[in-house]
Amino acid sequence: MQTDNNMGTGTGMKDEYDVLVVGAGPVGLTTAIQLAMRGRRVGVVERWPRPYPLPRAVVFDHEIARILASLGLNDVLPTLSEPAEDYEWRNGKGETLLRLAFDDTSHSGWPFMNIFTQPRLEAALEDRARVVPGIDILRGWEAVDLTEEPTGVELTVAESAGDRPVLRDGVRQHRTLRAAYVIGCDGANSFVRSRMRTAMTDLGFQYNWLVLDVVPHDQDRVWSPRNLQVCDPARPSTVVSGGPGRRRWEFMRLPSETITELNRAETAWRLLADWDVHPGNATLERHTVYTFQARWAESWRQGRLLIAGDAAHQMPPFAGQGMCSGIRDAANLTWKLDLVLSGHAGEALLDTYTAERSQHLRHAIDLSVHLGRIICEPDPAAAAERDAQMLADQQARRNPLAGMPPQTLTGGVLVRQADGTPAGPAGELGRQGRVRFRGRKGLFDQVAGTGLSLLAVEDPRQVLDADTVAWCERLGIRLLRITNDPTADGPVDVMDLDGTYLPHLSQAGQQALLLRPDHYVFGAAARMTDVPGLVTALRDELTLASPVQ
Repeated sequence: MQTDNNMGTGTGMKDEYDVLVVGAGPVGLTTAIQLAMRGRRVGVVERWPRPYPLPRAVVFDHEIARILASLGLNDVLPTLSEPAEDYEWRNGKGETLLRLAFDDTSHSGWPFMNIFTQPRLEAALEDRARVVPGIDILRGWEAVDLTEEPTGVELTVAESAGDRPVLRDGVRQHRTLRAAYVIGCDGANSFVRSRMRTAMTDLGFQYNWLVLDVVPHDQDRVWSPRNLQVCDPARPSTVVSGGPGRRRWEFMRLPSETITELNRAETAWRLLADWDVHPGNATLERHTVYTFQARWAESWRQGRLLIAGDAAHQMPPFAGQGMCSGIRDAANLTWKLDLVLSGHAGEALLDTYTAERSQHLRHAIDLSVHLGRIICEPDPAAAAERDAQMLADQQARRNPLAGMPPQTLTGGVLVRQADGTPAGPAGELGRQGRVRFRGRKGLFDQVAGTGLSLLAVEDPRQVLDADTVAWCERLGIRLLRITNDPTADGPVDVMDLDGTYLPHLSQAGQQALLLRPDHYVFGAAARMTDVPGLVTALRDELTLASPVQ
């Protein structure tokens, strides 16, 4: 049962939880829902009594769409997001330096890049959290103290109006909550991180940008390109979709401007006038100045305290990976924490969280900074050199930009070769296509479910002994056969409707894949007789006595 309770007297609120999540943004709610869907009791502590109503993040990629859909939002996502379609870079002369076209599909089964409105996504996540058994949302309560003990954590929360304490007859009410673990999803100024001994690395990459969210009155106006980056040293600017029915403009602060004068409505309208946007044809929903940073915590776990999202890292927005990185944190952490709580894995499994996520995170930050240095170039001579190089690259059909964060892991909970590197496809992001399973058709996650999955060209039970099958059942590992036989309709038969799985397996010389709950490949088997060894490798990983490197 989920209860909003600012007074602390509701019967739905409990003192004891498996996990306490501090912060009810997209990362915190994703974390809570994923844990509760695995049967965990979760308390979400949020100091703001009501959700923040204004836009912030506007981009999520196909991997994040798949994660959000797996929470039960598959029917809601198309109503709050739209495919990004394109992304064009132009210089101050209006010349096209680069143009990217994004596919409407991907190997995750969702559009490659998506533009959305964050308040609508948060509302959908909170609505979902209200109906998933096991979640309490404690809005209007701020985490103010914690004590870590050998078997759990005591978290003290106090009534809050968000930006100030709530006093009743001059006294602030407090409450003590207990859980086995506490996860800080509480932003850049994280309370939970402040109670951990973890160093912060800061690349010193900082720029101030004015961010404007606008609702055009003419919803039929065509914006071409839909998403535009203006690399003009006179004023680097961004013009993109802000989600269905919205547009976003971003303008870099010039050396001659103060943050105060930049962050004025009259300044916003003056800058928007060049785009034929004015109070007569648009509503300025929000204007604020952000300071983009590139920094991260060295460790995201200390004992029973963990951090995720902006509490663990912040990055410039130029690769659109800020919120995406936080949701990847949640997907990586929650299945591991569930196995530890259930006793199926040792606590050492949690040490792979920082190790694995740091690989993606560092690349995402490096890419964001790399793009930012190109975009934010203020020197006209240096910008002219950049333009000449990018125009030459375009003529030669070279992509001058680094790729998106690689959807691979190089260490952690994977099958590895003797030299420690991943074996075969281990660490790659798994594919998702349309299937038929037990009479239902749709994307794999929605009809076959999520979690640990062993997909093979034959029924895996035929090569596994009874003890191993029982172990798989205890962990919830689904043993499935991928087939293209339209007559196959057994309880483990998954019909590959669009050829997403079988041709890929055949081309790679594989007959089975073991997939993690976060959709990454644990390992593969070239022959069905190798499948028992694949399952044994996972069993060994989960019982390691020391952290995986």
